Amino acid sequence: MLIIRNLAAQLKHKLKKSPAIAILGPRQVGKTTLAKGLSSDYIYLDMENPRDVAKLQDAYTFLESLQDYTVIIDEVQLLPDLFSLLRPLIDAKRTPGRFILLGSASPELVKGVSETLAGRISYNELYPIGLTELPEELNFEQHWFRGGFPESILAETDLLSKEWIDDFIVSYVERDLAKMFNVDLAPTLLRNFWSMLAHLNGNLFNGESFARSLGVSAPTVNKYLDFLEGGFLIRRLQPWFVNAKKRLIKSPKTYIRDTGILHRLLNIPGYNDLFGHPAIGASWEGYVIEQIYQMKAKQTDLFFYRTQTGAECDLILVQGITPIACIEIKLSNAPTVSKGFVSCIKDLEPKYKYIITPKSETYRISNDITVINLKNFLVNVLPQIQ
Repeated sequence: MLIIRNLAAQLKHKLKKSPAIAILGPRQVGKTTLAKGLSSDYIYLDMENPRDVAKLQDAYTFLESLQDYTVIIDEVQLLPDLFSLLRPLIDAKRTPGRFILLGSASPELVKGVSETLAGRISYNELYPIGLTELPEELNFEQHWFRGGFPESILAETDLLSKEWIDDFIVSYVERDLAKMFNVDLAPTLLRNFWSMLAHLNGNLFNGESFARSLGVSAPTVNKYLDFLEGGFLIRRLQPWFVNAKKRLIKSPKTYIRDTGILHRLLNIPGYNDLFGHPAIGASWEGYVIEQIYQMKAKQTDLFFYRTQTGAECDLILVQGITPIACIEIKLSNAPTVSKGFVSCIKDLEPKYKYIITPKSETYRISNDITVINLKNFLVNVLPQIQ
């Protein structure tokens, strides 16, 4: 089944201008498939393949000989010294589209990588398949339950999808994260921590509480959180507090980014079992936030808002220091407006106010608030308000 990624056209444009582009994202998200489709004349090197690594014993000479090709280097974070070699190669011949670097780890967490190619590379994140990328054969319910990893969403049955995600989780816990960042991680601790994050999905993060529950120090908990975030597996949503006069909540919220992984960590067997499960509200909230992240403009930042006096907003779209939209996320298709959301609107005075639901029609309710379903918001509203 052919799925056209939203990022593809943007990458083709950048490849015509920049000597190097990087495609970052979690493992198994489709980076290699996307990269190979960007050029018809490429050389592919995988840093997990010993034969390809051996070709780079004299990396400068080898890569210099390939200057007429697009060189795709996969899992590049496993050989971070390559970045310092690419710099003189690019400076010697700044031909557009020389290198496509694929990475499963945030460059900020790989020592020396983020600064080495400054001004010579364009970093781009490839997300799991988004709601707006789904072909007609797949529906919203499958996407929410299975998540967006290609092997999961395209599986022929729910059982095959669950088996793939289970293998994915085990691989990350037992091998991948430690290998990506070249650190020692305790698999049992990592699995327990990831599971705890799933059960507290969408809650304020309290490192001390996690540390007590896991029997480790708070710095250890924060280190594991950094690695899960750096592997593009969890998201920290920061609170908005610029210029606010009230006492605010200042801890971030944490979300499992892919709802398919979230539902497996919670051992929810099927879509119908999601209903009635205590995690359904947080699952829907995280799903909506992640879909908006995928579609937002670069200049738009996302936050949540909560005061100690009860004002609350699930998501705020901010440009610079100006909140442009306040969003409440509701599972009901006939939602009511909460007092906390009304207080938030009074505090922040945004231009746009929305309640996002799974499948409702679009209509206005009190306080000039628009009720709208998620797909309609992503396709028809978000591009217009940024």
